[in-house]
Amino acid sequence: MLRGLTGAGLGKLEDERQLIELAGKFGFQAVDLDARALIEKYGEVEAKRLLEKHGVVVGSIGLPVEWRGTEEQFANGLKELSKSAEAAQKLGCTRCCTYILPSTDLKAAHFMALATRRLRECAVILGEYGLSLGLEFVGPHHLRTAWKNPFIWTMQETLDWIDAIGEPNVGLLLDAYHWYTNGMDASAIEALRKDQIVHVHINDAPDVPVEEALDNGRLYPGEGVIDLASFLKALQEIGYEGPVAQEILAAAPPQGTPEELAQRSKNGFDLVFEAAGLSVRA
Repeated sequence: MLRGLTGAGLGKLEDERQLIELAGKFGFQAVDLDARALIEKYGEVEAKRLLEKHGVVVGSIGLPVEWRGTEEQFANGLKELSKSAEAAQKLGCTRCCTYILPSTDLKAAHFMALATRRLRECAVILGEYGLSLGLEFVGPHHLRTAWKNPFIWTMQETLDWIDAIGEPNVGLLLDAYHWYTNGMDASAIEALRKDQIVHVHINDAPDVPVEEALDNGRLYPGEGVIDLASFLKALQEIGYEGPVAQEILAAAPPQGTPEELAQRSKNGFDLVFEAAGLSVRA
């Protein structure tokens, strides 16, 4: 597994370059970022040089398509997807991810029909550039009723949906927070095949009843109550070798400079990886 960083949890970063530099300095091997923006700002040659110099790879890009909104929004985003996928391919990235909100203002069956078609179209385009699409189920209880109708928030529902989408390059984005807020344990991960997981996020939860854990109330790895050692051990057990990227969503900006927060992140990774009996490149 590769230790990874996203910008979420590092405070106000100057740009993608600073994320890459901090990742390399603190021993991370992957970063989640906007590959297209990086190339447009620095050029392909310099972008590759930056990544190589700091010893990191691009773990994942976000899906730049609004597939939850109107058909016009979706069509406009889809026009740009090839450009983002091409940029990711140039930088050696093979993953693109998006999240599934657990409720919707649309009727759930109608939304399912629309979203299945839209995500299938996205997956086909991504596949042309060698990218897989990771779908992240979202577990916090308060979001299950944030909109009018319940939708999908469990891992099994998401796996069933992936089967319905029917493209071979679609799988899970497995996030420790959503694993925890769904009340799952290591056996849920051990039941998966490694090829069913496209990408992984890691974070921690405060010591509150699980039903009260807020989506924007996440902690740094090792600072909360999630059994991250068993989470990581289970991923190791099934042979997952991709990035495990920190993603900290909080109601207020974290206190500290990006460098201080990257050091805090490193300390957390060291703690939970050691607890799981895993080396830096387990």
